[in-house]
Amino acid sequence: MSFTVAIVGRPNVGKSTLFNRLTGKRHALVDDMPGVTRDWRMGDGNIAGLEFRVIDTAGLEEADEDTLQARMTRQTELAIAEADVTMMVIDGRAGVMPVDEHFAKVVRKLKKPMILVVNKAEGGKANVALADAYRLGLGEPVAISAEHGEGMQELYHALAPFASEEDVSDKEDINTTMQIAIVGRPNVGKSTLLNRILGEERVLTGPEAGITRDAIAVEYMFEGKPLKLIDTAGMRKKSNVTTKLEKLSVADSLRSIQYAHVVVLVIDAQAPLEKQDNTIAALIEQEGRAMVLAVNKWDTVDDPQAFLKAIYQRLEKVLPQVRGIPVVPISGKSGYNLSKLMKECFRVYKLWNTEITTGQLNRFLEAATTEHTPPMVSARRIKLRYMVQKSARPPSFILFSNSSDVPEHYLRYLVNVMRERFDLPAVPIRIKVRKNKNPYAELSEE
Repeated sequence: MSFTVAIVGRPNVGKSTLFNRLTGKRHALVDDMPGVTRDWRMGDGNIAGLEFRVIDTAGLEEADEDTLQARMTRQTELAIAEADVTMMVIDGRAGVMPVDEHFAKVVRKLKKPMILVVNKAEGGKANVALADAYRLGLGEPVAISAEHGEGMQELYHALAPFASEEDVSDKEDINTTMQIAIVGRPNVGKSTLLNRILGEERVLTGPEAGITRDAIAVEYMFEGKPLKLIDTAGMRKKSNVTTKLEKLSVADSLRSIQYAHVVVLVIDAQAPLEKQDNTIAALIEQEGRAMVLAVNKWDTVDDPQAFLKAIYQRLEKVLPQVRGIPVVPISGKSGYNLSKLMKECFRVYKLWNTEITTGQLNRFLEAATTEHTPPMVSARRIKLRYMVQKSARPPSFILFSNSSDVPEHYLRYLVNVMRERFDLPAVPIRIKVRKNKNPYAELSEE
C-alpha cells in the first residue's frame, strides 16, 4: 500500500470498530469493556478505492512504569512511529476529556501528520464535541460513525492527500507466502517466541496470563523467504472459558488455525503435553494444517534425551494419525534453536503442498494391496481399482472401489504406508472412498 495509518486514542472510543470498518472484516475484537485491544495489529484498509495500510492500537492510558498499561502505551508509540499519518479518535458522545487533551499533546510531539476523528457521531449527536475538538489543536475534526458507516466520504478526503499516484499492488500470494500460526495454552511463551524471532518487542509479554487477546499477524523474512507470523490468544479448556471476551479471543485463535498453512504448537517443558495440548493438536490435525511442536523453556529440562523420548512416545499414543511431527526444543527467552524451528516450518510446509502423479499413486496402491489384501465386507471382497490426488494443502486423495464401505482400519493402513512410500510425515493425509458405477447396471434393468 502507498501509505500507513495508525488509529490511536484513549480506551473504548471505537478504534477497533473503525479498524474493522476500514478493513471490511472483523479483524479486531470489539467489546464494551475498555482495553480489549492490547497489541497493535495491521490490515489492508480501503475507502472507495483508496487503499492504505491501517494499524489498530491499544488505548492510550496514563500509567506507572513497568505496568501492563505502560507497556501497551509503548506499543502504541511504536505503531505511530511505523505510520505515515496518525488518526486520533475521540468519543463524540462523551466529548473532549482531559485525557484526550493530554494525549493530543503526546502525539503532537511525535511530529506525525494528524487527523482528528470524532466517532459515535451518528445523527448529529456530536455537534458539541465537534465544536470542542478544535481546542485540541489537531486541525479540523472529521465526524464519523464507525459502527454505522457514516462520515466515510469525509474521511476519504482527509486521507487522500497522503496517497501516492503509483499503482501499488500488495496482494498476498498464497502460493509463496507461508502463514504460521503460533498457538498453545495461556502463558506458555507464544508472544515471547514471536518477539525473539522478530528481534523486537512487537507484541506485549509479561508474567500475567492472557495478555494476548487478538490474533496478531506480522510479516517477516526468513533467509530471504517471505512469511506471515500470527501470534494468538491462549486456548484454555472450553469449560473454563466463561467470559464473552475470552470466547471471542479463542474464536480468533481458531480462525487463525483455519487460515494458517503451518501451526506451531508451543508447549511448556515444565508441564508438557497436558490434556489441553493434546486437544489443540487434534484440532490442528482436523483442520488439515501442517504442524510443528515447539517445546519452550528447554533450559529448565534436566534430562533432555529422556524428555524427548517421552514426548515422542506420548505423541504416538495421542496423535497416531499424524506421525512424524517435528519436535523442536526451544527457548523463546534466549533464542535457542529458533532457526531450526523456522527451517522445520518450511520443511513441513513443502510436504503439505506435495503433489503425487496418478501413475505413482497406482503403483503404490498395487504394492500396498498385494502386501495386505483388502478385507471382505458382507461376504464380499473389496476391490480397490485406482487412486487419484484431489488436492494438496493437505494432500487429499480419492480412492475408487467397488464398495464405499472400506473399513477405517484399512484406510489407516494405506495412510501409514503412503507416509513411508512418499516421505510425508507431520501433515494430515485425507483419503475419500468413491464407489465405481457399474456400467452394466442400467442394461440389466431393461
